[in-house]
Amino acid sequence: MAEGIRRLPSLNGLRVFEVVTRHLNFRLAAEEIGVTQGAVAQQIRGLEAELGLKLFDRLPRTLSLTEAGQSYVTNIRRAFELISEATETLKPEPLHLTISVTPTFASKWLIPRLPDFTATHPNIDLRILASDRIANFQTDAVDLAVRHGRPPFGPNLNAELLFNHIIIAVGSPLLVEKLGRPSQGDNLAHYPLLHDGHDLWPQFLELAFPHTPLAGAKNIRFNQTSLAIEAAIAGQGLALTSTFFVEDDLAAGRLLRVLPTELTVGTDFYVVSPRKPRHPASVAAVRNWLARQTCGNRPDCV
Repeated sequence: MAEGIRRLPSLNGLRVFEVVTRHLNFRLAAEEIGVTQGAVAQQIRGLEAELGLKLFDRLPRTLSLTEAGQSYVTNIRRAFELISEATETLKPEPLHLTISVTPTFASKWLIPRLPDFTATHPNIDLRILASDRIANFQTDAVDLAVRHGRPPFGPNLNAELLFNHIIIAVGSPLLVEKLGRPSQGDNLAHYPLLHDGHDLWPQFLELAFPHTPLAGAKNIRFNQTSLAIEAAIAGQGLALTSTFFVEDDLAAGRLLRVLPTELTVGTDFYVVSPRKPRHPASVAAVRNWLARQTCGNRPDCV
């Protein structure tokens, strides 16, 4: 029969010892643990008596680890880490995930498709962080992000193409009926141009009308592409947008593609996540769902 585990020192005493080694102060250690300073000192005295070794030198305003204490705490910390890892292995992985996206991606693409995600993955609590600021995977506790740019996005990150960034011009069918097709004659000069933070109208018009400098009747500027799109739906002018942001609006007849020109700017939309995610099962599930939702929009998708 195998021998049992040899008698161990008090586990509570070892826990107190580890806390004290980080503060080198009984009062601060007591505050972290939530007990009295006297109780901490008593636990350390009891552990030293049990081991028959002095673990700390008591100095006037602080403590100092003895050579034996320094050697002991290294192994004790590793033992607590092993216990923590073993406990985490027993617990089921949390079925939640935080995804960082731009406000336009959230409102024009992700939110309309959430019912499908919920139906497909009812046990995953999807948390959406919508911001133009690039989220940090560590400090912001983000598991997955949709980023506009070109890889690589950083060390230890995986990036997979989600959408090709193809810019088109759109407007309300009622506005086009009122002012005429922008591609015909000088009709474009009568349309207000709705700008977003990317300010691509000059580049787009140069591509669409290479030998005829053109401008709209006026310029209206927004800081979000989604606002420019909503203004276009309301008949306030023409907007530039990525094709996938308005595929539902085009299909429903709320918007009309007003020019055949397509502008590519060399950056695309990628789904990005750490190579070693905190919640690998949840991340894999969301990545696969995104891939299924977008596959029909990419020529490389099979």
